[in-house]
Amino acid sequence: MLGLTRRVRIETERMTLRLPVHDDWKQWSDLRAESEAFLTPWEPVWSEGHLSRRNFTSRVYWARRAEAQGTALPLMLIRRGDARLLGAITLDNIRRGPSQAGTLGYWIGSVFARQGYMREAILAVVHHAFTRMDLSRIEAACLPENAASRGVLEKTGFKYEGVAQAYLQINGRWRNHVLYSCLRADRRGRTDVGPA
Repeated sequence: MLGLTRRVRIETERMTLRLPVHDDWKQWSDLRAESEAFLTPWEPVWSEGHLSRRNFTSRVYWARRAEAQGTALPLMLIRRGDARLLGAITLDNIRRGPSQAGTLGYWIGSVFARQGYMREAILAVVHHAFTRMDLSRIEAACLPENAASRGVLEKTGFKYEGVAQAYLQINGRWRNHVLYSCLRADRRGRTDVGPA
């Protein structure tokens, strides 16, 4: 019943967040290529053919299936004024039942960084997750030295929870990550974040 599913679209002040479509490939590929040096320190090593149309086609089909099955919500950030692709945000690893949780991941093109787009996207996705998807907890992780990512998480209400040892393989090495969470009913108050 994939074809009958109502596709999620989230509107923010400046953007439409929506599932990827085949026509996004050129913008996605160009933006990822232009931003490679900017993204490489924070991401897993790109596979051979990472930027290919074939790879992107697989991504589009995965996104549709994941959204229809409720296991992930992979969204492209599209600026409404000119339909430019700015980056992407994914609520992944969605767990139901007693946990009602998901994990947030995101990237933005280097030319669009530090303009508030990701902050706007995170706030919108978290709101959608809590109000429309009935999730209770959103988790996120980033490298300790990724000041920009830590900053945007903290500005959007995520709180520091600790460090996960060898959490993900980033740029070819197993790396520790700092863990953050945002709770629908958060009574924790402010948490102090240790030095990076």
